[in-house]
Amino acid sequence: MHDIWNPWHGCKKCSEGCQNCYMYFLDEQRGKNGADIYRTKAGFRYPLSKDRSGRYKVQSGEQLRVCMTSDFFLEEADIWRDEAWSIIRQRPDVVFFLLTKRPERVGECLPYDWGDGWENVFFNVSCENQKRADERIPILLSLPFKHKGIMCAPFIGEISIREYLKTGQLEQVICDGENYAGARPCHYEWVKRLSDECREFNVTFAFVGTGRRFVKDGKMYRIESSELQANQAYKSGLSFKGKPIEYKLCNLLGMPLSGERLYQPYFGEKCQSCGMKIICNGCTLCGKCKQNQP
Repeated sequence: MHDIWNPWHGCKKCSEGCQNCYMYFLDEQRGKNGADIYRTKAGFRYPLSKDRSGRYKVQSGEQLRVCMTSDFFLEEADIWRDEAWSIIRQRPDVVFFLLTKRPERVGECLPYDWGDGWENVFFNVSCENQKRADERIPILLSLPFKHKGIMCAPFIGEISIREYLKTGQLEQVICDGENYAGARPCHYEWVKRLSDECREFNVTFAFVGTGRRFVKDGKMYRIESSELQANQAYKSGLSFKGKPIEYKLCNLLGMPLSGERLYQPYFGEKCQSCGMKIICNGCTLCGKCKQNQP
């Protein structure tokens, strides 16, 4: 996927949400151990990679989701993080989406020139249940970041974040069910509560997938296809586009980039009913949709 940057791979499980980690499952399918942590070779400098014409492959205004097969603030990655920060520093025109289950480590892992935060970094914590929300969100709110959000994925327990939304610091909430072996159920009522709370404070809420086990009105639905999960999440009508997130992106000289110079995502026909669309970087134009047409 063109919107993912994995400078390192592998992780150590640290909370309930890690129990059925998709990365561990997929690594096991390849005969690998998800607990083996290593710096990626070809992928480490992906944000700086260029095409034959010398242009960056990742365009100005795009968003990169960082460490989707690890944790950016993993202790074992301390030896590589400064170089990763250097890469982020060189692309002030790109939004980097950071997600962690280890917010207690963040303060000591920020770069020397961080100040009160960089405009192109969106920092998120995982909140799979109320226990982890109450543990991690207060730390998130205390840290110096320009943009903050939370991800309830895998969503395995009812959560209320109303008191945290009152601070005005949270700009986005993402929710998704659990997948792969041992998937635990996600309940419609839990998602609806989060959606209602975000609407109350005009904060974007993205319900991107039901997960494999989804409960509504007391009935368990088994939804094995990830495409169908995203489609059902979209059909629920629970996603909500709140106050726009304003990133002050610039070039290396510090000159602001106007809207017409920024990447404009393309969404194909199948994208229109996908739960991910509200936060997605757009279609990669890989052609698979056409190949799968009857």
